[in-house]
Amino acid sequence: MRKDRSVARSVRPGSSPWLAAAVGFALIAVVVVAIVPLRPRTPSSPTAALLLVLPVVVAAVIGGRFASLIVALAAAAAYNLAFIRPYWTFKIDAVEDSVALLVFGAVAVAIGTLVAVESERHRSAEHRTRELEALNEELARLDAERAQLAEEANRVRVLEQVDEQRAALLRSVSHDLRTPLATIRAVVTDLRDGAVNYSEATRAELLDSVGSESERLDRLVANLLSMSRIEAGALKPDRQAADLGELVNDRVRRLGSLFEHVRMQVDLPADLPLVDGDYSQLDQVVTNLLENAARHAPVGSTVRIAARPVGSMVELEVADEGIGVPDYLRRRIFEPFRRGEGSESSGIGLAICKAVVEAHDGSIAVVDSPGGGATFVVRLPVRHD
Repeated sequence: MRKDRSVARSVRPGSSPWLAAAVGFALIAVVVVAIVPLRPRTPSSPTAALLLVLPVVVAAVIGGRFASLIVALAAAAAYNLAFIRPYWTFKIDAVEDSVALLVFGAVAVAIGTLVAVESERHRSAEHRTRELEALNEELARLDAERAQLAEEANRVRVLEQVDEQRAALLRSVSHDLRTPLATIRAVVTDLRDGAVNYSEATRAELLDSVGSESERLDRLVANLLSMSRIEAGALKPDRQAADLGELVNDRVRRLGSLFEHVRMQVDLPADLPLVDGDYSQLDQVVTNLLENAARHAPVGSTVRIAARPVGSMVELEVADEGIGVPDYLRRRIFEPFRRGEGSESSGIGLAICKAVVEAHDGSIAVVDSPGGGATFVVRLPVRHD
C-alpha cells in the first residue's frame, strides 16, 4: 500500500514534464506491443490512432503542455513506424497514409494541448482553493487569538478598574473615618482627663458633637455595606407602603447638625400618597441626598426638599445653591467613586441612591436649580392598595 501511494505521488498532476513524457513513452510502447500482433487481421490504423492518443492525454494531465507535445510527436512517430506501410520505416508509399499521419499528429497535439490547458486550470483552481482554505484557517486562528487577546485585555482593564476603585475606596474611607474618629477621640480625651472644667452647656455641646460624628460613622458603614450588596447583586427591597413625608421630616430633624450654616426649606403636601418601597433603603436615599446637598451648599444659602405626586409616581426633589453639576458629569456622577468638583466624599452615596431607586422601579436624575446649583429628582411608584 505504501509503495502504491509513493508511485501515485510520483506521477501526481503537476509532476515534472520529463517524468510525464517517460510515462507517455511507456504507454506508447504498451499500445504498440498490444496492437501490432493484431495488425494483419484488423483495420488497425483508426484503432491504433485512437489508442495512441491516450498516452498524449495522460502526459498532458500529468506534465502539462510541454510533455503532451513531446509525447504527441513520439506517438506520431510510432504510428508511422508500426501502422503505416512499409512498416518500421519512416517512408510512406500512399498519399492517404501521409494525410492520415498529418491528421493524427495535428489531432494528438490539439487534444494534448486542450487537456493540458484544462488540467493546468484545474490544478490552478485546486491550488487557489488550498490557498483560500489555508488563509481561512489562518484567519480563524488570528480571530481566535484576537478574541483571546481582547478577553485578556478586558480582564486586565477590569482588574485595573477594580484596583482603581479599591484605591479610591481606601482613600475616601480612610479620610471619612479619620475625621469623625479624630473629633470623637479629642472630645472623649478632654472629658475623661478633666484638664478643663467645662460648663454643662459646653459638655452637652461636646457630647452632641460626639453623637453627630458617631451617626456619621454609622451612615458611612451603612453605605459601604449597601455598596457591597449592590456589587454582589443582593440588593432586594422589602417593598411595602412607606410614608415618604414622614421619612423626610424624620431625616431633616436627625440631620439638623448638617444644616447649621444654611437655611432648610421643606415643602411636603399633606395629601402626599404613600410610596411602594423599602423604608430603610429609602431612608438611605434621602439621607445621602441631604448629605450631598449640605456638603455643596454655600454658607447662608438654602437647601430645599420637596415632594409632590406626578401621575402614578411621587417626585422628590433635593436642591442646593452650590456650583451645580456640569453637563458632562450628569450621567457619570451616579457611578461608584465618582466625585463632583471640589467634593471630598467617598463617592458612593449617589451610586447607592441610583441602585436603590432603580431597584424600586423608579428613576433619579440631576438638573440645574433655578437659582443656580443642582437639583436631584427622584421618582418612586405610588402604593396603590
